[in-house]
Parts: sequence; structure tokens; C-alpha cells
Amino acid sequence: MAAVLFDFSGTLFRIESTDSWLSAVLADHGLALPEPEFGRTVRALESAGALPGGPSPERLPAELAAVWAIRDRSAELHRAAYTGLTRQVPLPDGALYEALYERHMAPAAWAPYADAVEVLGSLRQRGISVGVVSNIGWDLRPVFRAHGLDPYVDAYVLSYEHGIQKPDPRLFEVACDALAVVPQDVLMVGDDRHADGGAADLGCAVHFVDHLPVSRRPDGLRPVLDLIG
Repeated sequence: MAAVLFDFSGTLFRIESTDSWLSAVLADHGLALPEPEFGRTVRALESAGALPGGPSPERLPAELAAVWAIRDRSAELHRAAYTGLTRQVPLPDGALYEALYERHMAPAAWAPYADAVEVLGSLRQRGISVGVVSNIGWDLRPVFRAHGLDPYVDAYVLSYEHGIQKPDPRLFEVACDALAVVPQDVLMVGDDRHADGGAADLGCAVHFVDHLPVSRRPDGLRPVLDLIG
């Protein structure tokens, strides 16, 4: 293999829990919810699928169906989709809906998987190029910089910057071109069999990891080092 492409959320990084997400924003606004109201709100946000990178909606409101399907094609669509889901849940202050969206983009809201630096560093030592290909509506580069992973990434290909979202093979093609490699020499690593599996249509090899909490997946990326040959 000449290059490895990685998905972002659920592959290299994991978003914070819903209770941590809500707690951080409430604290920033000098607010608090008593138990059991806090617990009910957390469960409602999880059911709504309001946290980007978290669980998918249990029931997608009809009025959001169209934007949800193409949410990763632009920053505006992404924000509209997720703030729309968050607004399905009553909150004590209307400013919290936008604040929750802003919080999920903060580096503090994300944690790298334990073996991410090790695997990316080993790929760099072996002369293997690395790209990040993500369905996303915002610039994740500051997250990589804050957690020390940016030096190992040669190219970022983000759906909202190209108006294309996985599994469309064209997004993976952009990544291959950015790294000056042919798809047959590329391994795509991701957690979504539908979205990330689109790389196979271009001719890339594909390897899947489990989208688990960081504490439950200490070495899920290490098999990549055996797969690159």
C-alpha cells in the first residue's frame, strides 16, 4: 500500500458523551438542571440524535428528512440538520441550541483512540501517506492539531469543502489525487460500512473498525499496520 485513508469520527477520534456535552454547555452559560431532569434531557438528546458523532436519530422528523440526507454537503446544511434535531428537545435557554452545536466542534469535545498516534506515527516512519476523508460540516483540522495528530496527516478531504459526501467514490478520488496515489494502492479505514465502503467502488481496499467508546477500543487500529504489507 502507498497510502491509508482514515475516517474521522468513530475511527481516529470519538466525540464526548451526551451528558458531558450538555454539562459543558450548561456550565458555560451558568446554568444547571436538577436530577432527574438532567438525565431525562440527556436521554432525549440521545434519542433525537442531536449530538454529531453520537447515536443516529431514533425517529427522524419528517421536516428534517431532506436536509438530513445531504447534511454533510455544506456547513449550512450540517448546522441546520443538527440544530434542528436538538430543537426537538426542550432546553432552559434558547441560546443553548446553537451553543451545543458550537461545542461539538471544540477540540475538547473529542478524544483520539489510544492507538491513533502510534499507528499514524508508524505509517509515517514506513513512508506511507495518510489522508483523512470525512463526512462533516466543519473544519476538523484544529482537532487534529490540538491532540497532536496533525503532523501525521498529509491531506484532509472533507465533504463540506467539496459538496460531495461518502459513499460517493468521487470523494475518495479527491483524496487519492491529493496524495498522488492510485486507488489500487490505497487502504480506506472507517467505521461505517455504507459510507466508508464506497471506497471499494473506486478500487481501494477497505478495512472496518468498531465505533466504540475510547475506553472500549484500545487497539482497534493496530491491525492496519499488518494490512499495509
